[in-house]
Amino acid sequence: MRAGSAPGLFWLNGFRSVMAGSKASHLDALGAAQGLAVTRFDYSGHGLSGGAFEHGTISRWLEEAAAVLALTEGPQVVCGSSMGGWIALLLARRQLALGRPLAGLVLIAPAVDATAALIPRRISPDQQRDLDHKGWFETPSAYADGPYRYTRALLDDGATHLLMSGVIETGCPVHILQGAEDSDVPAAHSRALLSHILHDPVTYTLVPDGDHRLSRPQDLALLERAVLALALPGARP
Repeated sequence: MRAGSAPGLFWLNGFRSVMAGSKASHLDALGAAQGLAVTRFDYSGHGLSGGAFEHGTISRWLEEAAAVLALTEGPQVVCGSSMGGWIALLLARRQLALGRPLAGLVLIAPAVDATAALIPRRISPDQQRDLDHKGWFETPSAYADGPYRYTRALLDDGATHLLMSGVIETGCPVHILQGAEDSDVPAAHSRALLSHILHDPVTYTLVPDGDHRLSRPQDLALLERAVLALALPGARP
């Protein structure tokens, strides 16, 4: 946690990503430059945190995010990448119900409802057999050392947190950053998300040549502008 003024910047990693990643580190540097508090952490089973990755579920990681958020002071702009975007929306809904809405949301290629809308569509017959008999299957990853492992517990638990079956209430302004060349969370998925956020202002930025990571210098500059527009209106990166 970086000390600073409010609104603080609160980072949520994607699946198998860590708080030392390029986007999270860039957000930390932005907070330092602007004198804003910054919070980033690793979910259990990720990075520097203990626990087995295979025991992770959306419920577990959401509770961890809520526990860390409770340690912050003042309003927060929550930034979530991929799976972190899904957890960010769940966290926003929870904070709104508590009467403590977030100051804003920045969602990068948000993998909302991924366990129902994205992952199952890509399971091969061999992977389905592994899931049925072993309780997990693996798939190659371009973003981590070794394959990603998806467990039955993760998929079943995700079904209890689906958002895109109704209106999503955030209680704050939302900015979505999406790469048009993203094959993991297609642009069509984030566009569908727009139709569920009906009561809060949403800005949607499509990066024509952007991939899932959106970690190039020009992508990080877009992230800066989106964050500052919510945290410090009128500021320039």
